[in-house]
Amino acid sequence: MQTTIGVSMLTQDVKDDMGKIKAFPVATSSSGGEPNINVVGLLKIIDDQTIWMVDNFMDKTLSNLKERPRASFLVWNADTKGAWQVKGDVEIVSSGEDYQKAREWAHSLRDTLPAKNLLVMKVTEVYNVKSGPDAGKRIV
Repeated sequence: MQTTIGVSMLTQDVKDDMGKIKAFPVATSSSGGEPNINVVGLLKIIDDQTIWMVDNFMDKTLSNLKERPRASFLVWNADTKGAWQVKGDVEIVSSGEDYQKAREWAHSLRDTLPAKNLLVMKVTEVYNVKSGPDAGKRIV
């Protein structure tokens, strides 16, 4: 799926709730359909369509993204007012200006983090996954 240029894929509610989360469950799958979930602590909103994730200790996640460059992550904890599933296309970046910025960000939090890759997600879909009548409905 393609992101529509100029369309805000992350509503203010989703961004507000993301700011309350310290770790995000991120799901991928292999080209054969084998699922994998990893917890990502370094996830950052860059703009209304772009999310950065830093690969510190990913193995199966990175392998899956090389085979099938899509991922989904969950935005929820007891402090959020909503529950959201964010899906998108992912590019693995291991050099360049954005990669260096991501490494600096990771090292500013803990200088021993390897920051092996930057995963750049272009958001394509966002779903409400909070229980109730709107559960499962696409919001963007």
